[in-house]
Amino acid sequence: MDYHIRTCTYSDAEALCLLNNEEMGYSFSLDDTAKALEELLRDNSQRIFVAVSEDAVIGYIHAADYRLLYANPSKNILGIAVSPRFRNKGVGRALLTAVENWAKESGCSSVRLTSGVERNSAHAFYRKCGYEFIKQQLNFKKILQS
Repeated sequence: MDYHIRTCTYSDAEALCLLNNEEMGYSFSLDDTAKALEELLRDNSQRIFVAVSEDAVIGYIHAADYRLLYANPSKNILGIAVSPRFRNKGVGRALLTAVENWAKESGCSSVRLTSGVERNSAHAFYRKCGYEFIKQQLNFKKILQS
């Protein structure tokens, strides 16, 4: 199977929206995805890479600078998705490598990510790619009223 990794473009919005909805379970409209993508592509602290096979986006990864007062600069993977038909073919690993290379070029010493507790196969994949389990934590969110 032939594929390549490239930087995301605005024209990838529909494919990303589909991956987010079908593979990650996020119900976010195409219009909202396109608006967010347009903004993110202008932000130099973020990168989105896509995996492409036969001119179709088959996966993506989104990462951003991760700066803290108590740790060296890092990159934070905010999302990764690969179409089921293309899993176990090296696509996910290639996407992770793209972020890892960006991290190295930026002088970062690590890449981090969080993953839902129920995503056991994803956890096994991350471990296989050299990522170590560090800690469990709870995520909190507050919806702000306008």
